[in-house]
Formats: sequence, C-alpha cells, structure tokens
Amino acid sequence: MAVGEFFLGGRMSCFDSRFAAHPGYARMFRPGALTLGVFLPLEPYDGPAARMDAAGQTERAVQAEHAGFAALWARDIPPPAPAFGDTGRAYDPWTWLTHIAARTSRIALATGSTVLPPHRPVDTAKSAARLDLLSGRRLVLGAAAGDRSVEFPAYGPDRDDSGALFRTAVSTLRRLWTEDSPAAGPHHGAFGDAGVPPGPSEPSGGRVPVLVTGHSRQSVPWIAEHADGWLMEPRPLIQQCRTTALWRKAVHDAGEPRKPFAQTLRLDLVDRPDARPRAIPLGYRTGRRYLRSHLEGLRDTGVHHVVLDLRHGRRPAAEVLRELGEYVLPHFPAHGTYAQAPAVSAA
Repeated sequence: MAVGEFFLGGRMSCFDSRFAAHPGYARMFRPGALTLGVFLPLEPYDGPAARMDAAGQTERAVQAEHAGFAALWARDIPPPAPAFGDTGRAYDPWTWLTHIAARTSRIALATGSTVLPPHRPVDTAKSAARLDLLSGRRLVLGAAAGDRSVEFPAYGPDRDDSGALFRTAVSTLRRLWTEDSPAAGPHHGAFGDAGVPPGPSEPSGGRVPVLVTGHSRQSVPWIAEHADGWLMEPRPLIQQCRTTALWRKAVHDAGEPRKPFAQTLRLDLVDRPDARPRAIPLGYRTGRRYLRSHLEGLRDTGVHHVVLDLRHGRRPAAEVLRELGEYVLPHFPAHGTYAQAPAVSAA
C-alpha cells in the first residue's frame, strides 16, 4: 500500500471535493496514485533557447495526450535571463496553452509557473478563467513569487515586496473567480462589480486550482492553507519523504481537505532499458527500468504528480514519448480515460 494513501492514520479516498468536477485537476491527482506530465517545449536543446517550431510542438503535444500523460506544462519566463540558462519562451503561456487546448481534448494544461507579483491579478484572473473555460476546465495554475532579478525592474514592483505581493495576488485571484462583487485589494485597484466569469455558479465556484511553486517566500503553513497543492523541485527519496510528511501535517493542522504534492524531474532517457542512473542537474540520465522504479518510490513517499523535463535529453522527443507511453505510463496512468490502454509490459 502506498504511503500516500494514508493521512495521519486515516485513509483518504479523494482530494478536495470542490475540484471533483474539474477535469484537469481530477486527471492529475488522486490519493495514493502518481501521474506524469511533461514540460513544453517537447524538444531537447542546448543553450538558453529552444527552437519552438509551433507545428512540431503541437504534434508532440497531441502525441503526449494520446500516450496517456496527465498534463502538459508551460513555463512563464517574462523577460530574458541568460544567466539562468533559459531566455524564456517564444510564446506567452496563455497564448500557447490556448493553441494547445484547441488541438487536444483531455490532457490537463498547467502553468509551471506563472510569476504572480509582476502582474495585476485582474489580468491573470481573466486570462486563467478564460483558458480554463475554453479548454473544458482543464487548467491548473502553477504560481510562483519569482526568483529572477530581471523580472521585477521590467514590470515595476520591488523584489523585496514579492512575498507580500504573492499573498495578495493569490487571495485576489480567489475573490475575482468566486465573488460577484469582489472587494478592493491593496496595490491592485478597486474592482467594484467587475467579477471575472466563470463565477460562483460553476462546479468549483469558478475557482482555478492553484499550486504554489517552491516556497514562493511563504511558510509551509501558509501554503497548506491557501494553495490547492504544492509543486516542488526533485530531491533524494528520503528527503522528499520528509517533505511530503511535512506537507501532510501542515494541511492537517490547517484544517484543510487532503491536498496533492507534485514535483519536477529532468530526464535524459537513454535507449538501453537497463541503463543505471547518472545524476544530471535536477534529474537523471537513465533507462526506463530505473525510471519506473524511481517513480514508484516517489509514489510511495506521497508524490502525486511528476513533471518530466526533456530539455537535457539526447534523443528526439517523439522517440522518448513513444517509449514512455509503451513501457512507463501504463504503470502511472492519468485518471479517467486512458487513450491507448496498452498492455503493461515489463520489457
């Protein structure tokens, strides 16, 4: 029995019931189970920028849905930051995910992550609500406070204020999504009667699920109370086990319903199934058998979703997606309809 199926001694059958009717959240998260997502762009590349061929990336996104991945993730890196080894994306995540939404039908669409402090919450709330509605309620909003010094001068806010601005942004988003006449928020203007549809009549009260990324300059108790899940970087299994236990306790102490835990993982999948793992930054270069074993270990520690980043791979993304779809995803299927339903193989 997976550790994640238990919560302080009591078995839990579901996560927050407010999102039971939200297809994106429900596809990704279930207690005791682990699903897989992938970062866009789905291509390996060296240097700070991907090619981002729109037609090719769209084809890979459709392939990922057909293979049975639970989610596609798009990063939000507003201004270029070469010192981080990543100059951003060729497409704004709202535009890019709307394009992908029009060509897919089941896979969840997630931001990993939207940097909240530089943006006005009313704009973020409107973009997220529209995308969630147009995609058939498939959006999960990964949110961050921002960790790149160039992000703040480009937009105006002081980076030292990012923690407070992040807290205000999260609460303002919730009000805009769920209240017909939200109250004014500090630093963000008065809204009057300007709610952001879809509103409270929607199954989840109009809310888009929000996953806090890292600590975002917040305490774990605050994240446990105000987020709908936690997205963290990869850590060794024993350390991640402590982190997920801390998360479960914090959620319990906050009096909140069970909430999921997700993490990222960089992957260079080699073409030898039995290849042993070699560490790369924030991930592994390995064969599919060790990958499956590692994912099973993460599931048993209480991790519910792993986002694979193929950027540092050395094989074509289409080839890697095919192998994962045939040999790995059947062991970690998305919740709901599994498109291929392939026979599970130990090969």
